[in-house]
Amino acid sequence: MRRLVIKNPKTIRKKVYDYLREKLLRGEIPPREHLIEAKIAREIGTSRTPVREALHNLELEGLIESIPRVGYVVKAISEQEVEEICEIRAAIEMLATRWAMEKAHEKLIKELEENIHLSEQIISSSDPKAFIELDAQFHEIIARHSRSQRLLELAQTLRRHMLRYRIESIYVMDNVSRAIEGHKGILEAIKKGDVGTVNQAIQYHLQQSKKDILRYAFKETPQEAG
Repeated sequence: MRRLVIKNPKTIRKKVYDYLREKLLRGEIPPREHLIEAKIAREIGTSRTPVREALHNLELEGLIESIPRVGYVVKAISEQEVEEICEIRAAIEMLATRWAMEKAHEKLIKELEENIHLSEQIISSSDPKAFIELDAQFHEIIARHSRSQRLLELAQTLRRHMLRYRIESIYVMDNVSRAIEGHKGILEAIKKGDVGTVNQAIQYHLQQSKKDILRYAFKETPQEAG
C-alpha cells in the first residue's frame, strides 16, 4: 500500500477515509481481506485514531464488516447487491436524463457526443483501462445537466459502488465496446426527445453492464433476462 501524504492535520480523518474507500471501491483491497488498524496506520503514515474512525464509517457504509475476534474484513461481493444497484441506478438515471433533457437538451447532446468520440478513440488504441474515467463522465454529464446536486451525488455514489464489482469486466475490450454501444443508444434516444425510448436505452445499457459484471466478478455466465 503506497504511503498517503497528509499535510493538513484538520483533514486527516476525511483523507484517510477517502483513501481507503477509493481502494475498496476500485478493488485494490480484495474481498475478505483482514484490515489491520495498526498496519494500515503504519503504511499510510498516520496515527491509528483516524484509521479506526475511517474503518467504522466504512462499516456503516457496508463496504467492510466487523467479525467478532477477527476484526474488520472487506465485505464479500454479492450478486444481490449488484441487482439492487442496477435497479436503483436505472431509476435515478432515467430521472436524471429526463430532467437534463428538459433543462439543457442541446448542451447535453453536445457533451455526450464529445464523450463518445473520445471513447471510440480508446477502442482504436486498445486501452480499455482508459475507458473507466470516460464511462464515469458519460453518466455524470447527464446527472450534472439535471441541475440537481442531490441527484448528482446519488448517481456518483451508486456508480462508484458498481465500480467495485465492475473493475474486472471493464478491463476487457469486448465489454468496453458494448458499453460504448450502450452509450450511443442512450444518446440517439435523447436526440429523438422521447422519454420512453430513453428509458428503454438506459435499462438495456445497465442490464448489459450487469451481465458483464456477473460474468467476471462471479466467474459465471448469467442467464439471459426473461
